[in-house]
Amino acid sequence: MSLTAFRFDSHINNSMAFTSKRNKVAKKPTTDVATNDAKITVTANDSLNHPGDCANIPLFMCEIFCVILSVKNNIIMLQIGHLVFRDKPLFLAPMEDVTDPSFRRLCRNYGADMVYTEFVSSDALVRDVVRAQKKLIIHDDEKPAAIQIYGHVVEAMAESAKMSSSTNADILDINCGCPVKKIAARGAGAGLLNNIPLMLAITDAVVKSSTLPVTVKTRLGWDDEHKDIVQIAEQLQDKGIRAITIHGRTRAQLYRGAADWSLIGEVKHNPRMKIPVIGNGDIVSPEGAAIAFEKFGVDAIMIGRGAIGRPWIFRQIRHYLDTGELLADPPLSEKVQLAKEHFALSLESKGVPRGVFEMRRHFINYFKGLPFFKDFRLRLVTSLDVEEIFRLLNEINNRYADSD
Repeated sequence: MSLTAFRFDSHINNSMAFTSKRNKVAKKPTTDVATNDAKITVTANDSLNHPGDCANIPLFMCEIFCVILSVKNNIIMLQIGHLVFRDKPLFLAPMEDVTDPSFRRLCRNYGADMVYTEFVSSDALVRDVVRAQKKLIIHDDEKPAAIQIYGHVVEAMAESAKMSSSTNADILDINCGCPVKKIAARGAGAGLLNNIPLMLAITDAVVKSSTLPVTVKTRLGWDDEHKDIVQIAEQLQDKGIRAITIHGRTRAQLYRGAADWSLIGEVKHNPRMKIPVIGNGDIVSPEGAAIAFEKFGVDAIMIGRGAIGRPWIFRQIRHYLDTGELLADPPLSEKVQLAKEHFALSLESKGVPRGVFEMRRHFINYFKGLPFFKDFRLRLVTSLDVEEIFRLLNEINNRYADSD
């Protein structure tokens, strides 16, 4: 049993502490399970802010732990390899030029249960391209985190899996869903939906080459005439992946129209599927997230464009799932401070001008809805002067101080 999910009551939060001969963590135990090799200590009724990490104990002990805690508290536990997640986990989707270390850190701070890197080209990795190698860097305060790789050459993808396995990542994800023409036209990303044998060959090679748990992110199919995700999901599962994320559109749709979650639900309720199913597409509100869990039964949801310039969406969704109450957006002062922090981290991570360029779409969303904002918006998305941008953020704070 490589990956399992167990039932939780949604109102119960639990923290997990693990002790072993190699990694001692002092916690007050309520339930102990011991073997000659390791001991798991379970402490219940605390807030679970991070998933438990069983990396230093055998996988079968993690599974025993899941069983104990699920039976004891009647709650769902989602396990991917050595990671154990709370009920209804929320993941940050991989997005190019968006989910860099700066944004991943902010989303983790606001409650994302796991974050993903930007897309990492397998071809660039095997050619030792510095920019691709930098995308493999994951800091401890971002974890748990997944690296997502893409490509259309089996050997390059296998080699990239080996390289990714030596990083600080917790999960290795295969991109089988990016619809962008320059990627899909080469047969990578969503282009693999037009060549299922190659998709399966790549998946098989990556699973065999990686020491990390391998997952796949994909779409419903190539177009409306080929929505084959139910069969594709079964085939990918048979290749040994530990979870599948499904975006509710075809490659032909790109991001047009509404995401179709009915087929995601069909995959989840397919009796042949034993691995968790993560839903993705058009999650932009707490109510939408609740529907995704309740109506379609997914094990987790992944939030992409709905989080751009809105990292607090994870906090709002979690609050709504726990209490049924809607949480207001942060006050303007918090948004300005967050924008400053994000900008500083972006500059630290990517420098000038790239760190400036990639913040522009975030700036627009941070302050969306403010009246008479056109002049500020124009200056924020055109200036390359770091000091001027910080001054603009201060001006916004002063100009709209009474708008909350």
